Amino acid sequence: MADLGLLVLLACVGVSQALNNGVALTPPMGFLDWERFRCNTDCVNDPDNCISEKLFMKMADIIAEEGYRELGYEYIGIDDCWPSKSRDADGNLVADPERFPNGILGLSEYVHSRGLKLGIYEDVGTKTCAGYPGSQDYIKQDAETFAKWELDLLKFDGCNTDPNRSAIHFPLMSQSLNATGRPILYTCEWWSGDQTQHSHYTRNSEYCNSWRTFNDLEDSWPSVLGVIQHYAKNAGDFISVSGPGSINDPDELIIGDFSLSYDQEKTQFGMWAMFAAPLYISADLRTMRPEAKSILQNRGVIAINQDPLVKGANMIKEIQNVQVWLKPLVKPESYAVAFFNPNSDGTPTRMSLTLAYITLTNQNGYNDTNVFDDVYKPSMYKPSGQFNVTVNPTGIVLVKAMPL
Repeated sequence: MADLGLLVLLACVGVSQALNNGVALTPPMGFLDWERFRCNTDCVNDPDNCISEKLFMKMADIIAEEGYRELGYEYIGIDDCWPSKSRDADGNLVADPERFPNGILGLSEYVHSRGLKLGIYEDVGTKTCAGYPGSQDYIKQDAETFAKWELDLLKFDGCNTDPNRSAIHFPLMSQSLNATGRPILYTCEWWSGDQTQHSHYTRNSEYCNSWRTFNDLEDSWPSVLGVIQHYAKNAGDFISVSGPGSINDPDELIIGDFSLSYDQEKTQFGMWAMFAAPLYISADLRTMRPEAKSILQNRGVIAINQDPLVKGANMIKEIQNVQVWLKPLVKPESYAVAFFNPNSDGTPTRMSLTLAYITLTNQNGYNDTNVFDDVYKPSMYKPSGQFNVTVNPTGIVLVKAMPL
């Protein structure tokens, strides 16, 4: 279909109802394969780690059986490299038959039988980023295919196209998914436009349930730190766009992978909770270290992430080079407060301050709970009282402040 025809179709179907499709009312949680397994399609020599139904079935089993599902982890996300290299004779997408012998529908039925949801990846362009068939010129057909496969999430990438086509095809996929009648969470990697402008994010929120806000995350501390500093700058005020069905996505969690220290893993999880970000684990759940699993299953941190107000945190101060972030919670005058120390000089930073100094001014005072503690010990603080905090290098102290 020509671009002009697509524009006419968009005009006819009207404004996208992506935010009214009943999904992502709080940040989605689950597993996504990309960071740990990438585009490994060699099931002959590496059958346990290749992109295949076997891998995703096993991850679904672990999510269902090891306490993750009950905490809200529900999506099993397939990233790039799942299809055959070409469409079938009717133009339909086809899963690689050797790696997915039961097809995507068969995998979807299995994942649903575990009480979970299945997500898949496609691209707005002629090919995916890894060179597999893209959705350009097949938007409506692919949306109908995803619904027939009983999928619950689509991650739609932005490779191998130009901005003019992106401006047509991202909204058209939103319309086409909604037209199927199946609630499919639509997450966009829509980068066209000036990302320093607020309109970039309001446009994304009009058509998408969630959208990427920064570069692909790598398995490294500098990559995590880069995301946090990007949120601190908040160019275009994307944080204010956050709300139910409207989720900023800083990319996946690398907790349980190879590069982060224990404090840095806590920092990523705590800050992603503060951001009201999706919590997609991208690590090998089969070999998850107990301390990493404990972080990922911390109920207090998850509660902050899943707060139904779905407001992202803002950095409000820097004290002794420690960043202070404030996130409003649904209960009036309640906040999550993160003290993040970006320094790596080997010495913890000790601070003494009043709650009023970080804008917590309820005169009746607060119960302040250190959320990462294994045993929660609420303490009462008045706005003018001294509050002491020690933050490890590249570490976080996460506090929930509830008014008395």
